[in-house]
Amino acid sequence: MVSGLINANPVVYEKKERRVQDYARQCLSNEKWDCIDIKDPEHPYSLEELKVITEDAIEVDDNHSHVRVTFTPTVEHCSMATVIGLCLRVKLMRSLPSHYKVDIRVAPGTHATEAAVNKQLNDKERVAAALENPNLLDMVDECLAPSYGNE
Repeated sequence: MVSGLINANPVVYEKKERRVQDYARQCLSNEKWDCIDIKDPEHPYSLEELKVITEDAIEVDDNHSHVRVTFTPTVEHCSMATVIGLCLRVKLMRSLPSHYKVDIRVAPGTHATEAAVNKQLNDKERVAAALENPNLLDMVDECLAPSYGNE
């Protein structure tokens, strides 16, 4: 965990039962739910438990091979917003067929630097450069680890 937390005592919510949708039987089904189970970079909770991401915030258009994820940081000045978005992007990059286009966005009005975070997360060169940083990649891999002691 990171010391000097911005939001030292976040509200933690109960995990919801997943809805089954028509496309849930296709290749995207598991990836959609797995995005929710990503660990927060600062806390021992999933993004779902912190309501950073919800099932409704993941839009999948199989016909156009497009996925859009909108997440809500726990605080307006969250210093980990870009890392959270990068975790979401990497999870989908590793899970989806390569022809899928992925958009990661901060929910409108929920972050002080929303435009800058959205630009960073949806620029291929910036994402590639971020993933070349071994410390940042280690942080992302830790958040994506399948077990983080909260099951």
